[in-house]
Amino acid sequence: MEARLELAQGGFDLVFGAFRIAHRAEQPFLRAGRGEGVFEMHRGNFSIREDLDELVALRDFEILSQGPAAIQVRFHRSGLWPILMEAKPEAGRLVLSFRAGPGEEKPNRLRLSLPASATDHVYGCGEQFSHFDLRGRHFPLWSSEQGVGRNKLTEITRLADADDGAGGDYYWTFYPQPSFVSSAGYWCHLDTTAWADFDFRHPGRHELYAWEIPSRLVVGLGATMAELVQDQSAFLGRQPLLPDWCLGGVILGIQGGTEACLQKLAAARAAGVPVTGIWAQDWEGINMTSFGQRLRWNWVHDEVRYPGLKEAIPRLKAEGVRFLGYINPYVGKDMSLFKEAAAAGYLAKTANGEDYLVEFGEFYAGVVDLTRPEAFAWYKGVIKRNLIGFGLSGWMADFGEYLPTDAVLFDGTPAQIAHNAWPSLWARCNREAVDEAVAEGLAAKDDIVYFMRAGGAGSPRDCPLMWAGDQNVDWSTDDGLASVIPAALSLAMSGHGLHHSDLGGYTTLYGMKRTKELFLRWAEQAALSPVMRSHEGNRPKDNWQFDSDEETLAGLGAMGRFHKALLPYLQALVAQNAQAGLPVQRPLFLHHPEDSRAWSIQDEYLLGEDLLVAPILTEGARTRKVHLPAGSWVHLWSGAAYEAAGAGGLDLEVAAPLGEPPAFARLGSAWLGDFRSAVAAARTKS
Repeated sequence: MEARLELAQGGFDLVFGAFRIAHRAEQPFLRAGRGEGVFEMHRGNFSIREDLDELVALRDFEILSQGPAAIQVRFHRSGLWPILMEAKPEAGRLVLSFRAGPGEEKPNRLRLSLPASATDHVYGCGEQFSHFDLRGRHFPLWSSEQGVGRNKLTEITRLADADDGAGGDYYWTFYPQPSFVSSAGYWCHLDTTAWADFDFRHPGRHELYAWEIPSRLVVGLGATMAELVQDQSAFLGRQPLLPDWCLGGVILGIQGGTEACLQKLAAARAAGVPVTGIWAQDWEGINMTSFGQRLRWNWVHDEVRYPGLKEAIPRLKAEGVRFLGYINPYVGKDMSLFKEAAAAGYLAKTANGEDYLVEFGEFYAGVVDLTRPEAFAWYKGVIKRNLIGFGLSGWMADFGEYLPTDAVLFDGTPAQIAHNAWPSLWARCNREAVDEAVAEGLAAKDDIVYFMRAGGAGSPRDCPLMWAGDQNVDWSTDDGLASVIPAALSLAMSGHGLHHSDLGGYTTLYGMKRTKELFLRWAEQAALSPVMRSHEGNRPKDNWQFDSDEETLAGLGAMGRFHKALLPYLQALVAQNAQAGLPVQRPLFLHHPEDSRAWSIQDEYLLGEDLLVAPILTEGARTRKVHLPAGSWVHLWSGAAYEAAGAGGLDLEVAAPLGEPPAFARLGSAWLGDFRSAVAAARTKS
């Protein structure tokens, strides 16, 4: 496919298949200028503003060359801020490259205007928790804490803002990505790691604004939304297969030492929970703060807290239970790894050359400078030696979003530009450590999984599994159980198709306490996602846990057996994600674009093509209204069949007692027998 220019009154159209960029004097394609960002960070929460000197509409243009191979255009305004653009087709996509023209003072701001329709739907921008369809809002893209509450109208957000500036807003995210997919038949990626704002509020245009001159804008086309998602994932990179063991049961989040893990494991097994792993984030020790139980940030086994763990791990593995731990890209001040890194010059620096210390909430840590090759290699060695070599089958690769914007990095990259790229660099460090460990015989191929909360455009190829971060232990739309569905779906539309959440939530503050009902409903949703993994939360004693009573253990066991019985189906979906770029959890419109309702639904999803899931997201609910797209469907728990005739689908209300999450199989599916076996497994204690 070729790109071509069509001259028009006062401008031109750049045409690539059905995609068209319009440049007119009254609505120019580009604006350029200069400004400075002002960043204030407190414990991963950022207050950001811009001192903008000038932003000039580049109305004037000169066509320097045009042909089937490339088109070159120079944009300017009375000689100010010249921007040179080259447009050329590459691998079936349109690639627009930008660079600032000659001049003493180069621009460091660029705004692009893309044509849009008021009826377009827009998805992506990384992981978005509050809104799935992004149309009608703007999304500042900056990696940070996701916020507590994330809705300025809620009391929890007000309290978090007043306490620590941590309340957040609808766009706060660990995983921002400067890309989106449009129902108009294209996907778009702006190649920048600077602070950016994607604005979808205007009826006739989308505006993409970056605090640098981005290297390129990449546009891909597709006849269907599925084709768009697949092409985008092919460009950004796809996740590898997950190990079967992490799909085939429950990974229990347990803390408190070796004996506590073994006792809780025995109780769970006795209750019929198919335990496939123990995730002990405190394997390296704890650090008590006013926030709650934190960790000792020194990635070395705590022999006092976990005596005999090294010997217990292979015994557990022989029984089919893996052991997982925790690490992040920072090292606690004055601890052994910090001292080792500081002595070797492996930490990021302040402007005066001292080791940069970041405050993480009543303790400080150094930032391992992953731009320094020796530091990168050293930290890979820490993972290989202290985690893989110790016997761990996986870990939470936490954080990544705290890089201070005034840190000085070894490779000279300004920290404001490196900040959004840091989670992807952290993912690559983990991936290379695993690859090297396999090559060196420390681990078996496809045996290890690590999961991350922070990410960006480079994450999919290096991060096998995302988790949704630190949800509140509540039912809230923006930060509770309901938020994990748009989080998974927005990531699915951003090229990352493997997602799960802390079963039960994490953040336990301001009187929030996880209830028994919330835990059981979360377990239902987790059972219909790729991975089931529980978490005790930051204040475990305040939360209902999986073993708080026998009924909860039985409920977790039922959902765990249901999930385990879905293993063949999940394996097929994970393989489809790795090979074809189709996510495991999918929005309804991916397979039912004719259904107008499907484009705005964010509280249901498809697990693959053949299972529709409508989790219970409201406290006390025992029924659920469900929208079924066109086709024949069977309710898993009752066996009732429903015919959704016509493009508008079918709306119905179904019973949803505890232990029976509303789920529907596509009638005629080759997997129908497996789905019925999963229901039987849930109902029969093994």
